[in-house]
Amino acid sequence: MSESVRSILKRSETVVGAVRDCQRILAASVRAAERWGPGSVSKRYLADAQIKKLQIGAGPYALKGWLSTDISPVSKDTMYLDATKRFPFANETFDYVFSEHMIEHIPWRHGLGMLQECHRVLKPGGTLRIATPDLAVMLRLYSQPDDMAKRYIAWITDNFLKGVPVYRPVFAINCVFYGWGHRFLYDAETLELAMRLAGFASVERRTPGQSDDPHLVGIESHGTELDAREMAQFETMVLEAKRGPSPQLETFTAPAP
Repeated sequence: MSESVRSILKRSETVVGAVRDCQRILAASVRAAERWGPGSVSKRYLADAQIKKLQIGAGPYALKGWLSTDISPVSKDTMYLDATKRFPFANETFDYVFSEHMIEHIPWRHGLGMLQECHRVLKPGGTLRIATPDLAVMLRLYSQPDDMAKRYIAWITDNFLKGVPVYRPVFAINCVFYGWGHRFLYDAETLELAMRLAGFASVERRTPGQSDDPHLVGIESHGTELDAREMAQFETMVLEAKRGPSPQLETFTAPAP
């Protein structure tokens, strides 16, 4: 066999081996995608859970026993979900939906679309629980600065306003409005309006961490990372609403940017 033929065969064997290696890598990737892909987490959860509970915007605080979702999942056990778009779930799938300190990160129209989707995927009689900063509390920092408000202003300033030399409500209010990517802050009346526009009824206000329903007790975690539960509870309002029947479950209009 000539040297040129040997070199050709050697190169061919190398190419074939590389192709086979690529095929093995691709097959492994496909298997991983099937196991850990965007739909696999929800499929496993929905197949196993008797009481189905959806958490929107979990961040690092995925709730045990819930299908935790986030636009930037931090673990393989959290499903990717863009809450400004139609949810990838069938109508009347869940018994509960919970979202904490998330809805203020999207504009009003997108927030309304998210609530409409929460209504669609909840079973009749299912419960939605939303926790979000309370605009009324923020405005009282300026108009009625009691002792707790002053402590909150100092906490915001010390932790998030480096370089600000004074404790004044105007700095804290601007921080809460524009910090952390916030887009729209609600008061209780406006959040209730959005919930009712989305089809919910029996809207009731709750204290963070408390509920008449044992499945919804103690699920808020905002402030944990800074050991600031008291401050988180001060700034947070929680509304619960029941899903009534809807004649337009299939309707979804993508909100304008």
